Amino acid sequence: MNRSPNPWVPTRQNPVGGKVHLDLIENLFRSETRQPRRHLTLTRSRRFRLLLLLGWVLGMPAQPTAAPIRLHPDNPHYFLWRGQPTILITSGEHYGAVLNLDFDYRRYLDELKRHRLNLTRTFSGTYREVPGSFNITGNPLAPAPGRFVCPWARSESPGASDGGNKFDLTRWDPAYFERLKDFITQAGERGIVVELVLFCTMYDQTLWQASPMHPRNNVNGVGEVGPYDAYSGKDEELLTAQCAVVRKLVTELNAFDNLYYEICNEPYERGGLAREWNDRIIATVVDTEALLPKRHLVAQGFAPSSTAMTDLNPQVSVLNFHAATPEAARLNQHLNRVIASDETGGSDRSDRKYRTEGWEFILAGGAVYDHLDFSFTPEREDGTAVPLPPGTPGGGGPELRRQLRILKEFIEGFEFVRMAPCPVSVRALSSSAAGSGPKSPGPPTARALAEVGQAYAVHVNGGPQTQVALELPAGDYQAEWVNTATGEVDRREEFSHVGGTRPLDSPVYAEDIALRLKRVPSPRRGASTDRPDRAE
Repeated sequence: MNRSPNPWVPTRQNPVGGKVHLDLIENLFRSETRQPRRHLTLTRSRRFRLLLLLGWVLGMPAQPTAAPIRLHPDNPHYFLWRGQPTILITSGEHYGAVLNLDFDYRRYLDELKRHRLNLTRTFSGTYREVPGSFNITGNPLAPAPGRFVCPWARSESPGASDGGNKFDLTRWDPAYFERLKDFITQAGERGIVVELVLFCTMYDQTLWQASPMHPRNNVNGVGEVGPYDAYSGKDEELLTAQCAVVRKLVTELNAFDNLYYEICNEPYERGGLAREWNDRIIATVVDTEALLPKRHLVAQGFAPSSTAMTDLNPQVSVLNFHAATPEAARLNQHLNRVIASDETGGSDRSDRKYRTEGWEFILAGGAVYDHLDFSFTPEREDGTAVPLPPGTPGGGGPELRRQLRILKEFIEGFEFVRMAPCPVSVRALSSSAAGSGPKSPGPPTARALAEVGQAYAVHVNGGPQTQVALELPAGDYQAEWVNTATGEVDRREEFSHVGGTRPLDSPVYAEDIALRLKRVPSPRRGASTDRPDRAE
């Protein structure tokens, strides 16, 4: 059977791959300028856009065939990746693994793999920080002079704020893309998904002045706006450059299966991001991939809210929340998309805070728990920069990563795509029953996921001993109380249940505990089913 040649595969006639022809360039140009054919006069602004579009089209790579991570077709609250239902849990560095040339990302990725953590978040390089930003010691997002790399190539003109040459926003840096691709490749080989953050809010003038998009730092006369208008679309040439870098990134990375995109980090901060700009960037991702073999998920950040999200862009599949509570997962379950706790933080540096936050969020129906771990630095890429200095805006370290592995392995012990949040009641047992265990500062709380009648995952926060109650159909069950700090089973029991509410008493514990409850096969016909509970 004769087949037409694949226009995306490199050939002698088309060595770079991609549909390189004038009609495509013209169509892209007309789309970018929103002008009919008869109005295509090459003003300075349009010439700038055309240069960017030509660079994108001529750089289209050939593509392998692995399917990217996607929403699970049977339960879109979770992912499907490499043929397996997937929840993403991690404790990752402060987003500078690629843009900071002093950061040895292989050591970092090895440490995530060691704890079976499967997500890392990294910034594209359109935003960077400077030493001292947010009181972070050893900040990967604040490279030393001469050690910053981003999608754009440096020009021959000196004068950038970091002491180097200015950037040319119409030219790409091959070394950056080689490093970015190697980072994603190395992550994929270790079973780690990459969330690539395309842009980040400019929190103040200092950070805006550090960005290649600031007019001081580029030779293109682009970016004559304030920090809070960087994502407003008011500067058309800046918007053109932003769309072009998105097209370049999305095109170069189309082959990867362990990748999804976030449009902008904390877009709700400082009030500078316009809805029209956000939708334009999303459309750029989607329209670019429409010409390519693969489609990647798009994530969007949302401010904490006491109500469900509304008026979502239909192309957004992952809802990102920072410092998320279980309410974010509960309120947005009806949207049938992944709900993500995309960044933790705050003044608390205790392992308990971030361990229990992870358990509560995942057992409320979330599919991503991404702890921001400040123990990873350019000097300690293995995450051993502990204890953290006073004033560090968060926690992290090897012990917390070990504990988050317990959460990941616990939830992976269930067929979680068959589960949904379910009611569970909890009460503290009397002090006499609890003995001399550590006292909880407040009443205990509980979260549960259930495949009704088959499996129940419960987390109790606060102790030192509690009783949970679940509505269970009649049947035989095994209950295991799991120590969330060690992973050990502190108590195991089997019981027959006639149906209705079933109370279960926990062992004494410190801080929090998990319950794994599963239905087990009933005894053979004729065997006695009237047996007392037995515990180990």
